[in-house]
Amino acid sequence: MYDALPRRARLRRWLSRETTGGALLLGAAALALIWANSPLAASYAALSEFTIGPEALHLNLSLSTWAADGLLALFFFVVGVELKHEFVAGSLRRPREAAVPVLAAVGGMLLPAILFTVVILVSGDTDALRGWAIPTATDIAFALAVLAIFGRGLPPGLRTFLLTLAVVDDLLAILIIAIFYTATIHIVALVVALATAAVFAVVVRQRWARWWVLLPLGLVVWGFLHASGVHATIAGVLLGFAVPARPVHGESVARTDTYDDLVRPFSSGIALPVFAFFAAGVSVVGTSDPLAVVAQPVVLAIVVGLVVGKAAGVLGTTALVTRVTPLRLPGGVGMRDLLPIGLLCGIGFTVSLLITGLSFADGVHTDGARLGVLLGTLLSAAGAAVLLSRSARRARAEAGAPAAHTIDGEGPALGYDRDE
Repeated sequence: MYDALPRRARLRRWLSRETTGGALLLGAAALALIWANSPLAASYAALSEFTIGPEALHLNLSLSTWAADGLLALFFFVVGVELKHEFVAGSLRRPREAAVPVLAAVGGMLLPAILFTVVILVSGDTDALRGWAIPTATDIAFALAVLAIFGRGLPPGLRTFLLTLAVVDDLLAILIIAIFYTATIHIVALVVALATAAVFAVVVRQRWARWWVLLPLGLVVWGFLHASGVHATIAGVLLGFAVPARPVHGESVARTDTYDDLVRPFSSGIALPVFAFFAAGVSVVGTSDPLAVVAQPVVLAIVVGLVVGKAAGVLGTTALVTRVTPLRLPGGVGMRDLLPIGLLCGIGFTVSLLITGLSFADGVHTDGARLGVLLGTLLSAAGAAVLLSRSARRARAEAGAPAAHTIDGEGPALGYDRDE
């Protein structure tokens, strides 16, 4: 019994590592691709479409829908907690210091959307225009994992820049989902969801608040938000924002830290890999004309948006802002260092796949869009890995030895030292 607790703590810490989360995401996506293009492809489709849940509550959903609408809410809760911390006690609390990555995030979302639209209009496949937001997203977990693996020895300012940019990117992606991908809203259900979220916000600040009190409230918020027509993952963001980001009741640690530590292992170890497994299963080999899927204009549009648009948008906006305004990059970080960061932002994956499902519910462009996300993410990650490895080797050679404070992938999940 005495060994069980340390073992459990080690498992939680292992699951919370950025490198672990990235590896699990990649492994789940690879498994889905192999299965969906194997002789057992029919069983993968049957598993994805298997329906479970109480029909009386209109929650008899397929497993793939449960993964996207249910499990992914855990990921968005972690995002919400992360946003709350950054706005109250992190990098976004000082607007002048956060301004450059914030503006870079905006530029890194606008240019991919523009390039996607241009490619689709030139191709004439105007029905695919609904997917304009697919290449605008950055997968914060995957991007930080690649940086942690290949960026050892680089200045910590790069990680802070990427984290701030990705957090703002997530916030804007959440707004895009809420505004552009909500068809109809059922007011009564939305009011009940918001009222319950307000109760959650009060309870989570109380001295006696425990997870087994908050979880039922969170499930009510999720259920009514799902019924309202707003994408149910937004519930995770609302609840994450409600958690206090400064210590209360004499506690030494903010509750954003506490609940992040509690939920992140489930998010990175279960929710994200399961979602990736059901979302990344693009069937190409099993189709009557595999080339037709690859040749869809939406594939090229997404790849161009993620690989070219993200990097050019981030770098171009940063260069413009630092030249025409008094705003500057963090100390020790130059424009040359930001090229791999721009490529890392092209790792769309989780949120891009989510927006794909929301954009093309009819299935006509779904496989092509998913393939575009996977190709764009792979190319961006590979390019970033090569550049990061080269920069890290150069930085270590110039320093003569690994720096004391570098990107090592073992730091705290929110990008700050909780022991300080």
